[in-house]
Amino acid sequence: MTRYEPAIDLEAITALDVHVHVESDEHGHLSLDEELMAASAAYFRSGESRTPDVPALAARYREAGMAAVVFTVDATTATGHPGLSSEEIAEQTAQHADVLIPFGSVDPHQGHAAATRARRLVEEYGVRGFKFHPSLQAFSPDDPAFASLWATIEELGVPALFHTGQNGIGAGLPGGRGIKLRYSNPLLLDDVAADFPGLTVILAHPSVPWQEEAISMATHKANVFIDLSGWRPRYFPPELVRAASGILRDKVLFGSDYPLITPERWLDDFAQLGVPPGHLPAILKGTAARILGLA
Repeated sequence: MTRYEPAIDLEAITALDVHVHVESDEHGHLSLDEELMAASAAYFRSGESRTPDVPALAARYREAGMAAVVFTVDATTATGHPGLSSEEIAEQTAQHADVLIPFGSVDPHQGHAAATRARRLVEEYGVRGFKFHPSLQAFSPDDPAFASLWATIEELGVPALFHTGQNGIGAGLPGGRGIKLRYSNPLLLDDVAADFPGLTVILAHPSVPWQEEAISMATHKANVFIDLSGWRPRYFPPELVRAASGILRDKVLFGSDYPLITPERWLDDFAQLGVPPGHLPAILKGTAARILGLA
């Protein structure tokens, strides 16, 4: 086993993308079944390869002069589709520690086993946080059944990043393929952030149609942050742009949602929003580096 240890030169990179998906592995397995993969690709209309693996992501971000947090989502119970191995992702990322940072993913429905695996991923493999997708994984984050998992991650001292808001996975399919948007209401995470104040909670994406709730949470709670991935900035809700330009300038993080949105397209759009230049260093990499223990 090769344990991940970060080796990122923060001065050498222009940005730190906190939201990048590993969609395939060296065995040819995909993170989602083909129907869901095709639906999300159609929703985002991305021209990039839809199924990058760890080496491909490393080469792409190294060439771009950026670093990236990479992860998969283990939704085995909810979808019946076996998740990619977070252990393998962490081991492969260790070979590219100059540009990549691994997050783990565990299936919350696995109960005690999920918490045990989370601990092992941090202590033995060196992952720096966890990714959850309540709608895809079909769980409500405020359910007391998952409290022991949040307590474990809080104890481990790494952040938990949760999908919030609208969902491209299942978009346009009958019934959205059974994926329920209500699980991605950010207010379900307000209980988590309140009950586990030592846990850093990152709300992924503009949380449409619950954007004001997300802003309220990030304003109210020191341990709540917002990543700006999953939407081209030209389409950001106006209240989110105002918050990033002011009260939440140290609470929002650059994220692209690659391969669905390229980091270059995101950055080009963001440059047109009028966010004060003095806020950019924190948004593009400074706050994320601090949360991840890199600075």
